[in-house]
Amino acid sequence: MNPRPLLPALLLCLGLCAPLPMAVAEGLPDLGESAQADLSPLAERRIGESIINQIRTREPGYVNDPEINGYLNRLGTQLAAQSEGGAQSFEFFALRDPTLNAFAMPGGFIGVHTGLILAALSESELASVLAHEISHVTQRHLARLLNKSAQGQTATLLALAVAILAARNNGDLAMGAMMAGQAAGIQNQLNYSRDFEREADRFGVNLLERSGYDVRGMSSFFERLQKVGRLYENNAPGYLRSHPLTVERISDMENRIQGKQYKQVPDSLEFKLVRAKLRAQLGAPQDAVADFEVQLKEGKFVDEVAVRYGLAQAQLRAGNLSGLNHEVVTLRQLKATSPMIETLAAESVLKQGDAKGAAKLLAVANGRYPQDRAISYAWIEALQQSNQAETALKVTLEDLALYPSDSTMHALQAKTYAALGRRLQQHRAQAESYALLGQTAAAVIQMELAQKAGDGNFYEQSQVDARLRELKKIKQEEDLARRKEARQ
Repeated sequence: MNPRPLLPALLLCLGLCAPLPMAVAEGLPDLGESAQADLSPLAERRIGESIINQIRTREPGYVNDPEINGYLNRLGTQLAAQSEGGAQSFEFFALRDPTLNAFAMPGGFIGVHTGLILAALSESELASVLAHEISHVTQRHLARLLNKSAQGQTATLLALAVAILAARNNGDLAMGAMMAGQAAGIQNQLNYSRDFEREADRFGVNLLERSGYDVRGMSSFFERLQKVGRLYENNAPGYLRSHPLTVERISDMENRIQGKQYKQVPDSLEFKLVRAKLRAQLGAPQDAVADFEVQLKEGKFVDEVAVRYGLAQAQLRAGNLSGLNHEVVTLRQLKATSPMIETLAAESVLKQGDAKGAAKLLAVANGRYPQDRAISYAWIEALQQSNQAETALKVTLEDLALYPSDSTMHALQAKTYAALGRRLQQHRAQAESYALLGQTAAAVIQMELAQKAGDGNFYEQSQVDARLRELKKIKQEEDLARRKEARQ
């Protein structure tokens, strides 16, 4: 069986869930609060972490791009900060998939298809979808969907996730249910979804308004989806199948928005650049180049910076370095400022064989955008390629002091230690990277290699021994939990 549909299969049913205080929207039925007592936010978070770790390591469609995911997280965090309580932790990520869909998982993990990002005509429209999914999470819809007998069983939750998530691009819910072994009762649980959708709409509109976005973005996006669904009734956008859209929902949204003051909200440059980058990755490289060149020639664009950036990305993908450099120079002349443009400029210099020059550019960019993860990663890689491993190590140490849970940075640090010939620290850093990705067995193996490296001092060796004991204990607990679940 193709594993591709099974991992997305670990997403959406859990795509109606998560922690935070539950509130019942005005005029909606109280669907029960027992879920809060039976399925704790900590349990939801652990389930979500387990699934997202599988997605990161096994899902071919996972977009491992710190710029795209970084943008989604900044936008999503801005919205989530306006939710009641504001204590919920969220993580947003993209999946390379042309269909229009988004989903929430336990613990505040929210995925967005690249097709949906490209379909949004404004940043407010994209924000409206994220606000809707955030509201599914803050209202704990997954926990409220499950009956008491299922709420305490992780295996049941994961199985139900497979059932509904397998159907996010395939309307055959029965197939998804059979895959999860949950055919009986699936439809009854899905019958609650219209109330959940209305509730998520209402809370989502509030998040949009508080965050400063145009609340009409939600109704305009959903109305367009509805029209598409009518035109292609047998192949409706995935978002309509996983988020039932009715005339009543549209009317309810319009009524809530009608009294709101009109507010024109300009799209951020980052929104435009992310869309341009995704569009540059579509189809054959030369076709992408031609598409952007036609836009420039015919003047069919809203923002020249975004089109130039997209063309530069397409030229990079096509291997046309002179074309890439020309667009970077033009972007500089247009006085465009964005961390995404800085990493692109450094990539252009790097492709010309000047790793030291790229490292210098990124050092300056890091000073301007110290919290941008893509710049940090690119800077370290440029330092490594220009044989500046000692400087790279210093940067990773300083960075991990601020972001100790960054698995990518731990992996970059491991590569830096390898360049310096420090084997104990190399395997130790790689072990921490694996541990953060939930790959405990691999982390144990790396820490055992660190223990046997023989090139550390007494203090370093003691740290490795202690951490290895911790990781082995975690692995034992995971193995025990799996055996216990298998027996249920």
